[in-house]
Order: sequence, then structure tokens, then C-alpha cells
Amino acid sequence: MFHKEGFKIITGALLIVIILSVLANIFVEDPTFRGGIIITLIILLLLVLQFFRNPKRFFDLHSEEVLSPVDGKVVVIEEVFEKEYFQDKRLQVSVFMSPINVHITRYPVGGKIVYSKYHPGKYLVAWHPKSSEENERTTVVVNNEVFGDVLYRQIAGALAKRIVNYAEVGDEVVQTADSGFIKFGSRVDVFLPIGTQINVTLNQKVKGGITIIARK
Repeated sequence: MFHKEGFKIITGALLIVIILSVLANIFVEDPTFRGGIIITLIILLLLVLQFFRNPKRFFDLHSEEVLSPVDGKVVVIEEVFEKEYFQDKRLQVSVFMSPINVHITRYPVGGKIVYSKYHPGKYLVAWHPKSSEENERTTVVVNNEVFGDVLYRQIAGALAKRIVNYAEVGDEVVQTADSGFIKFGSRVDVFLPIGTQINVTLNQKVKGGITIIARK
């Protein structure tokens, strides 16, 4: 099962593989070289397919817990000053996604979208300290009954050149529902109220919509 954001790219990649394979069969006489070309093309197609995979998952909604918005590895847990929306101190939990992770972004909590903004920017590597403020990114705030306003930020990286954000101000959203997609690797930051109990550790691997990252 593949995510809708990958349909065009998968179709294009499949056509390219078919065309180049046919051309290789026609014009490349050396069977070893020809076989190598075709195998390489198939591997590249499989990489594209795995990137846009949308594995079937069964979600449990946790009204008093914050779930990881993406698959990946926890790379930041710290108290920071969030200056775009809150203008005060928050607990930041950041999850880095490699190219082999599932790249669907899910709502970490349910509630009402009160802020959603796209910011053009640079493409620094996702673990760069300034990537959260200088890279292309989208910032979304969900007003939740338990946690109040919860902010999450999709951040582009050196490879990620396209951020898709479905959140629109005024929408009522359900925890774990698709909220966006980051194409070709990056990270997501979640900003929580001071005093929130963090339920993950640095370098822990997490799953979007599954792993509990914080409790009230």
C-alpha cells in the first residue's frame, strides 16, 4: 500500500524503468552489462516504492498522551524558547527521519487547528541546530483539551525538497490522522508545555501514531 503523495512519482519511475530496460535490451549487447543496468533500475524503483509505502497500522487514540507524529529516531529533548507562536519556553522533542523511514506525518494530538503556516527557507541538514528556524518548514498548532496548544513543525533537510501540509486553520482533527508528508527525509519538532512528562529518550526509535512521546 502506497501513500497518495507518491502516486505520480511511482508512475513516472515505473515508466522510466520500463523504457530504459527496453532500450538496454535493444542496444546493449553484453548480457552481463545489460543485466547490471536492469538490476540497478529495479533496485532504484524498489527504493522509490519503499519510500512512499503506507503500511497498514491499527491506532489506539490516547486522549491524555502525545503520540509521535512520524517514524524515526529521537534526536532532541530539551527546554527551548519557541519564538514563532508561543513566545515562551516549551519542551521540544525532535524526531529525525532517514530516507528509509515511513514519511507520513500524523497529528500527535486531536483537537482544533488554530495555526498553520508555511515558511520558505534553506535546506541545511536536518540535524543542524539552525534548521528549525532557517530551513523550509511548516508550523501547525493543534488546540487540545488536555495539553492546550501543541505545536509541531515539519522541517525540510538536505534531501527533502517538498513538504506537504494538510492542516488548515479551523479544522477539527483526530489524533493519528494524516497531517502531511515530507518527501525524501527530514525531521519533525514537537513543542509541549513545560512540566509535560516526556516518555521517550534520546536515540530511541519511534513510530508515527504508535509511540507515546509524552504524558500529562
